[in-house]
This record gives sequence, structure tokens and C-alpha cells, in this order.
Amino acid sequence: MAQEHSQPMKPNVIVALLVGLVLGFVGGRAASGSKATPTPGSTPTVAQAAKPGARQVDPTVFKVPIDGAPVKGSVNALVTIVEFSDYECPFCSRAHNTVVQLQKDYGSKLRVVMRQNPLSFHAHAKPAALAALAAGEQGKYWDMHDLLFANQKKLDGESLEKYAREIGLDVAKWKEDMTASRLSDVIAKEQALASQLGANGTPAFFINGRFLSGAQPIDNFKSLIDEELAKAEGLVKSGVAPGQVYARTIEKGVERAPSRPQGNAEPAAAAKKVEVPANAPSFGPATAKVTIVEWSDFECPFCSRAVPTLNRIKETYGKDVRVVFRQQPLPMHPNAKIAAQASLAAHEQGKFWEMHDKMFANQRALDRNSLEKYAEELKLDMAKFKAALDSGKFNAQVAADSDAGSAVGANGTPAFFINGRFLSGAQPFEAFKPLIDDEIAKADKALAAGTKAEDLYAKLNQDNVNAAPAAPAAPAEPAVQKVDVGNAPVRGPAKAPVTIVAWSDFECPFCSRAVPTLEQVEKAYEGKVKIAFKHQPLPFHQHAKLAAKASMAAHEQGKFWQMHDKLFANQRALDRESLEKYAQELKLDMAKFKSGLDSDKFDAQIDADMATGSALGANGTPTFFINGRTLVGAQPFDAFKRVIDEELKKAGAVAADAK
Repeated sequence: MAQEHSQPMKPNVIVALLVGLVLGFVGGRAASGSKATPTPGSTPTVAQAAKPGARQVDPTVFKVPIDGAPVKGSVNALVTIVEFSDYECPFCSRAHNTVVQLQKDYGSKLRVVMRQNPLSFHAHAKPAALAALAAGEQGKYWDMHDLLFANQKKLDGESLEKYAREIGLDVAKWKEDMTASRLSDVIAKEQALASQLGANGTPAFFINGRFLSGAQPIDNFKSLIDEELAKAEGLVKSGVAPGQVYARTIEKGVERAPSRPQGNAEPAAAAKKVEVPANAPSFGPATAKVTIVEWSDFECPFCSRAVPTLNRIKETYGKDVRVVFRQQPLPMHPNAKIAAQASLAAHEQGKFWEMHDKMFANQRALDRNSLEKYAEELKLDMAKFKAALDSGKFNAQVAADSDAGSAVGANGTPAFFINGRFLSGAQPFEAFKPLIDDEIAKADKALAAGTKAEDLYAKLNQDNVNAAPAAPAAPAEPAVQKVDVGNAPVRGPAKAPVTIVAWSDFECPFCSRAVPTLEQVEKAYEGKVKIAFKHQPLPFHQHAKLAAKASMAAHEQGKFWQMHDKLFANQRALDRESLEKYAQELKLDMAKFKSGLDSDKFDAQIDADMATGSALGANGTPTFFINGRTLVGAQPFDAFKRVIDEELKKAGAVAADAK
């Protein structure tokens, strides 16, 4: 989760140290948003400072319970890794291999605790988690765990039963345990714990309570483990029993992640000018002292968790708060868009919130038949409801909401703006309360000073925008990583002073938004920029891997960029038949092209691109490295311009020095 779908961030936050969800994103913040991000500006630890390639890790210690979870390693281990994982997540399987190696390297000094966080867009992830937990009921959790990661592409029911037999389980009991509500409850609680700790993407690790996100290189783990090991040894020398080291280390830890940037959203302190369209569903009066604008997705599990919180806000504050709902159906949720349309079709008949509640209560049944069933239960005019879905009547409104959300940084869901002040994710009531109370106090002052009630939101929203703290200045020496072009497709002069290496996915809608921006960059900096393309097909995009292979088959015949443009221009038609059609239009040798798709000829390069991207932090798409400097998401031209101008200035200084 891998944080999964990268969208625009603030241009100044270019040194983002991200691991992506869900998508990952997408998903990830497929979940509340996004994949977790190390806190910008956090100070490197001593161990990390000694290793230039190591990532910064927030020194915050979280109180991460281990009771009841599967454990491998000694109770006297001085370092405990708690891992939140998903058996269908490809980044988790990479991290699994890293953890296995760490166990070999550290032996009895390290123990591993597993927590389940099956992401909603991985169809087999939850059954696989249940299979592992049910195996654990017979003392064989780790046997099943290892088999699941070793056979990640075969997690269907028949395969799971085969693994159960292979490890010698009582299969009848295993099947019964798999369907037990207690195991589903365990998973739900562990997912809630992950969200509470800010670990919304997978894999996520807590090393003696300190958060390390994603399938990072083994040296990044070792830097943190070594640091924590040194602290633990100090505790033992002071008289703490080895078996009590973990409890002592986390006893004063924080129990909940602070409100902070998730995925590519704005920091919590930021405020944005947020419009309230006249046709947007809302509850509460337009003259309310506080307006909360929510961007949400009916298929997003984290959005459903926010519903009780909003109900509590409504009960607590009454007419002082208005909630406005705007649509942000995420691309990896297949039924999210039609559910959004159904909600607006119900809104047209005065029953938005009733439909809203039904869909969030039935998130796994949002297909067309189910939506019609809910409409009938609400006694809607069915002819009118069906006509609205068939005609695409609300497509424009959904798209407008989505674009408006992206413009203010609400790319993950749920995202809230409280009189314009940003709050990301399925946060508890306690996270909303201080912001709401603060805004009510401001509103009372404004009303006392003569502001009309109908003008209150516009004034408070603008005041918050004006009062927002200035963005922190970019560091004098931005983080630079070594990024090799290798054998990637490239366009632009070989000796251009600026190289942009892009990790992208042909089925990712945000990647397609970046295409015209890169074309604008090439025109503006003609002769000074070259662009290299690396593959990062995200696992929840059905046709992304095949499209990547098609691009390489075209590259083999000297037409990568022509195929690149066709694929991005036709993102909704990337099936095999369409790919062959594009190849014919490009006059490729069709026998050779088809052979390339049928074979695994290009798999090694695509996999290598993905592995390199993951190691560099390019787990979401698109991710760009401009002379090694990270720029995440489909950012505007100005974001590229600022970095390119700085790099050209440096290149000019180098050239001058060389004379």
C-alpha cells in the first residue's frame, strides 16, 4: 500500500520521502488516504546519519500492543518488529524476504509480530489473512504465512485449502475457524489499530515502536534496528530484564498518530479556499458557524469509519455545524463512481443522506442491482433513478467534485476541510473537536463584529487561508538520490543538463495528467531536458502490466513514445485487443509484437524497474526524479520549473567553474 496513487502535492514539498497504497494506493491512502509518509523536516538519527542512503525516521515511539498476535522469536529479544501486512500486496512479499533475512542476521535479538491489514482492493487478501489466522488456531500460523507469501499469485479458495493440507492441518476445523466471526473481528480490530497508528498502507513496521513504512532496503531496517538495539542494551545494563525491554520502551509511547500529511494531501495546519457548490448535498444550515466540506468515496473502508464521527459531530453541535459532501471516487474502487452517481440520483429526489447511509452500511454490495435495491427500499421514483444512472446525468458533477478535490489536495479519502482547515483521514471525534471549537469561537467574534450570518463561511474560510503559516523553505541542499537511466526509453538530448526519470503506470489516471505537463517542460526547456520512462504498473490496475509489456514491445521496434502516447490517450481501452489495434496503427511488425506480449521477454526489465522504484521510494505513480531530486505526483508545470531552474543554475555554475 503501498501508498498507491500519487497525486499533486504542494510544489514546495519536493523532498517527499514517500512509500506508497494503495496505492496503492492508492491505495493506501487507498485507505484514509495514503500511504504513510515520514514527517518532513524530521531529524535523522545517529545511525541514519552514518548511512547516506538511509531514510529519515521519525523518533516518535508508538505504543503498539502485541498481545494475542502471532510472534516469532524470543520473549527476551531486545528489538521487536510489529508488521502490518497484506498477503496479496506485492510490496509486502518483498518486505517479507527482508524480514526473513533480518531474522537470520539478528538471531535471538529480534522478534517479529504480525498484524493483519488486508487492503480492500485486494480480493484475496482477507481470505488469506483468515487462512493464516485459522492455521494459527492449530499452531501453524507461520507455516501458512510463509506459504502465502511464497504463492502470492495463487490465493484463491482452492489454493488456500491445498496449503492447509500441505502443512498438515485438520482441514475441517480450519474451514470452520476461517468462517468464525472471532477471526474477522481480529482483522477488523487490527485494521483499526493500523489506522489509529497512521499505518494505512502496507507493509508498515514498528521497530520498538518507531514507524518505518514500506518495503524499504534492508540497510534502512538495520540502521533503525541497530539504534534501538543500542538503547535496549543500555536498559538491560541499567537493570531492566530483557523480557521487559519492549514494554519499557513503549510504555510512554503515543497511542495515536498525530494529524499529519497522508499520501499527497496538504499538512493539517494548511487552509484552502474551499467552495461550497449550491447543488452539493449537505446537512446543517448555510449560516452555520462551522462548515465541514468532506471529499469521500462510498467504497473506501476508511470513509465508512468516518460516518459515526460525523454523526457525533451533528449530535454534539447541532445547527452550529454544516457538513457538505463532495464526491471523490478513487480509480481502484470499481463501484465507487456508480455509487457516487446513485447518491446524487437519490439527492435529486431528496434522499441523499438516506442513500449515503445505506451504501456505507453495505460497502461490499455497490453493484447496479444492489443500488437499485436500495433505491426501492427508499421508495424512490425508480424510472427516474434508473434513467439518471443510464444517462450519466451526474457524471459532470462527480468529475467537477473530483477535480475540485484534487485542486485543494483532497486526493485521498476521506478528506475534510473545516472552514477550509485541512484534516486528513478517518480521524476520531477528538481530532475534529478542537478545530470546531476554535472555529466557533472565531465565528462568535465575527458575528459580534457585524459579519452577517450568510457571509460567515466565506469570511472565516478566507481568514484561515490568510492566516495559514507560510510553507517551510526548501532545504538548502535538497535530498538527491542516485537514479540510473539504464536501458529505459529516453527522449531528449543525451547530454542534456537535466534528466527527469519518471516511474509511471499506463492505467493510472494521474499519470496521464502528467503527460501534457512533461510536454510543456520539453517545449519550455528545449535541448536542456531529457526524459526517461520507468515502469511501475500498480497491482490493482488490471491492464497496467500488459500495457507496460506492449510499450516495451513497441520500444523494441523503435516506437516506444508513439505507443506511450496512444496508451495514455486511451487509458480505458488497454485490453489485449486494443493494444494490438494500436500496434497496427503504428505499423509495427505484428508477429513480433504479439510474441513480445505472449512471452515473458520484458518481465525482467519491468520487474527491475519496479524494484528500483520501490528502493527509491517511487511506490506511487507518477513519481519523478529530476537530477535525482524527488517530485511526487501529477504536479503542475510550476513545480517542475522550480526544480529544473535550480538544477540548470547549478549546471551553469559547474560549467563556469570548469572554464
